Amino acid sequence: MFSSGATTETYELAFTTPPGPDLAGIPTASLNIITPHVSTGLPYDVACAQHISSTFAASKVFIVASKSLAATTVRLDRLIAAIDKAHVVGVRKGITPHTPWSEILSIAAECRDAEADCIVTLGAGSLTDGCKIVGLCLANNIRTPEELATYSLESKTPPSKVHEPTVPLICIPTSLSGGEYFSLAGGTDDATGHKQPFLHSGMGSRLVILDPELCLTTPEYHWLSTGIRAVDHCVEALCCLTAMEESDRKAEEGLRSLVPGLLRCKADGEGKDVEARAKCQAGVRLGMECVRMGVPMGGSHAIGHQLGPLGVPHGVTSCIMCPAVMKYNIRHSNGKSEIASRQLKVKEILWSVRQVADTLRGTGLDPNTADLGDCLSAIIAALGLPQTLKDMKISPDVIPALSERALADFWSPTNPIPLVKAEQVQEILEAIAG
Repeated sequence: MFSSGATTETYELAFTTPPGPDLAGIPTASLNIITPHVSTGLPYDVACAQHISSTFAASKVFIVASKSLAATTVRLDRLIAAIDKAHVVGVRKGITPHTPWSEILSIAAECRDAEADCIVTLGAGSLTDGCKIVGLCLANNIRTPEELATYSLESKTPPSKVHEPTVPLICIPTSLSGGEYFSLAGGTDDATGHKQPFLHSGMGSRLVILDPELCLTTPEYHWLSTGIRAVDHCVEALCCLTAMEESDRKAEEGLRSLVPGLLRCKADGEGKDVEARAKCQAGVRLGMECVRMGVPMGGSHAIGHQLGPLGVPHGVTSCIMCPAVMKYNIRHSNGKSEIASRQLKVKEILWSVRQVADTLRGTGLDPNTADLGDCLSAIIAALGLPQTLKDMKISPDVIPALSERALADFWSPTNPIPLVKAEQVQEILEAIAG
């Protein structure tokens, strides 16, 4: 634990529970799923510099930073200065959305040539996913797309032995997508445009540095929409019919932090509410712990995964899908009382938080008649976020093909009403066509 001036760091493991028997449908019994540490309380640059030298004993640091953050702020410069420019062996500004393999391999080559002994990401999303796979490339001397393809979970010819990454990854997130807590990563084959999953022992970040003040720089739309992604983790965890008492507790706590935190961020016209951003960051971590515990998500995530290739950001997929899936599930519950009781519990959590209840009443909702889908839709509207395919310029013509593709997702059958027929997905999508 370090300190800086009057502030003291909290340094602890991200999770108190072990990983579940599968991670997003992938068995984990034979894998070493690492748990990152989390640093809070110190400025991001101070914490990063201290952990590089003291925790990881590293001296050749490669930084992958958000292109917009690097172009519009001095935050990257601050980080380089804190680490000491002499110890920064490379900087990459930005990774293309959906993480192309060509860029992963290019960064890995630069790290290899510079003999980097620590990788730091400043930003989120594709940066985080890409650098998880960069570590895998360095450990296994992966240099070509053909070699990388064999390490994909979809590979028919996987390598007989996979070496665990040894170059530590430090993530400094500036959004609420939560990928820094997840060992699984996705990368897109440039040749086919197909995004493929990667998960091997030792993959993932070793340290997550949370600095809510840094996140004041994140554009509002991106911050709030990725926040709804985190809300979606909590909601689908609480609605899961195979959830555990511990996951219910963590998902509820996450929801109680996230939703009022996001509403406060939206109301923060001057962009100064650091405490609200800290509440959101705390909620992300709790929601991601549910996923890591093996609590399966449902239709919102399953269908949302198919919207990504159409240009819809992950956070926005949850804005569109989560209320619609909740309404579909309750409409087709056919007497399954646990579906109704779990949705009621989530609704009661939302109405029990004063700021959330005020927002819901302000839209004309009545707690006695509004269902969970209504409540989520009202919250998303209050945040000024899109809720239909039309909002994202997606034609209804794609719905039939989209519905078929969604059935292949690992979380379609784990929806409380299992999604096993294309017409089920089509019904959900037609309701939010706009």
